[in-house]
Amino acid sequence: MPKVPPADTVNAEEFTAILRVKALKERGQTDFDLTPPAAFRRQTAEDLNLIDIRKLKFSGQIIRLNQADWQLTAKLGATVVQACVITGAPVTNRFDVPVRRVFLKDFRLADTPGETRFDGDDEAEPLTEVIDLAAIMCESLALALPDYPRAPGAELGESVFTAPGQAPLRDGDVKPFAALAALRDKSGE
Repeated sequence: MPKVPPADTVNAEEFTAILRVKALKERGQTDFDLTPPAAFRRQTAEDLNLIDIRKLKFSGQIIRLNQADWQLTAKLGATVVQACVITGAPVTNRFDVPVRRVFLKDFRLADTPGETRFDGDDEAEPLTEVIDLAAIMCESLALALPDYPRAPGAELGESVFTAPGQAPLRDGDVKPFAALAALRDKSGE
């Protein structure tokens, strides 16, 4: 197991943000507000195949749910620059998303060895000795990124492939009413 810092830490050079569960407030909430330095944003952008992360902020609180379990609620705000999937041009996206995690002492992923069962709760995680806020922030950022960023006006266009001497099959030909439209056109109506 990695060495755990003796207390809650935020290291500006490596930007670790680790909270020891034993150090969390038993009653009330433990607040956090992370704004990582430029070096961390550059490394995260590289890891996520982004052009740039201009702004990144992760803030929220952790509260005790019961004798054994904890809940994190937060807001992730980011301004990222991605490559357009069509042109490769830079596309800037700004978003604010809610983040929620529940850390369970008796977390169970599967009933039997080798079996994987998903119970539909993608916010639940096993409770360990520490809560790594930087890791949760990066995971939440990766999940919030647009899958197919497009630059304004970027169009995919139509590709036509066919064997020599054959009529090409176009997008309009495979639409549900394309055959009816062709019949209508033949009948002159």
